Amino acid sequence: MIWWVYERVKTAEKLDEIYVATDDERINDVCEQYNIPVVMTANTHKTAANRLHEVSEKIKADFYIQLNGDEPLIDIWAVNATVPEEIPQEREFGTNIITNISDPAQLMDPSNIKVVFDKEMNALYMSRAPIPFPFKSLNFQYYKHVGIIGYNKKMLDFYANSVPGTFETIEGIDTMRFIDYGKQLKLIEVPDCHSLSVDTDKDLEYVRAIIKGEMGVENRPQTT
Repeated sequence: MIWWVYERVKTAEKLDEIYVATDDERINDVCEQYNIPVVMTANTHKTAANRLHEVSEKIKADFYIQLNGDEPLIDIWAVNATVPEEIPQEREFGTNIITNISDPAQLMDPSNIKVVFDKEMNALYMSRAPIPFPFKSLNFQYYKHVGIIGYNKKMLDFYANSVPGTFETIEGIDTMRFIDYGKQLKLIEVPDCHSLSVDTDKDLEYVRAIIKGEMGVENRPQTT
């Protein structure tokens, strides 16, 4: 799994270096076996952003991209889109990939994080509930968060040295931390970006079939 994700992400031309961050010796051993750069971290991190902050203390970079290690079909277009043309360094700044929701079941699924934003694509709020509510108009496209997030160092430092805010605590969405505290989280739309994390044997079977060419990615069910 890690090898597949790493090999796919290596094709993203906007990334200069790629590392696997883990607290599991088994994953570390696999990375070393396949010559995949790996950083061992503490086993006390509650979120991926906390783990990435530890990595940022060891490896200097202009921008850090947080990716999941269980998505061998990760959208490389989305990975590249996470890196903006200009990266502010004087203040906290982050990016977050979002994509359109076309299936009503996705809209009602609380595991899909819905997002709203201003005219400059800055995040205003995230919720497990459908937002905004279509009270006076149905003329609206719903969007959901995709788990590809970018941070400058100041943003990661802020996260590591802050506590969950009001709405992060209510919604159970750790990315809400930045909105709770008024930090800039720029949302970047990638149309029809529907990733698949391998959480079950059925997911694994499906991904293997796609990789072997037995199924087309275009027929992939829309999932988070």
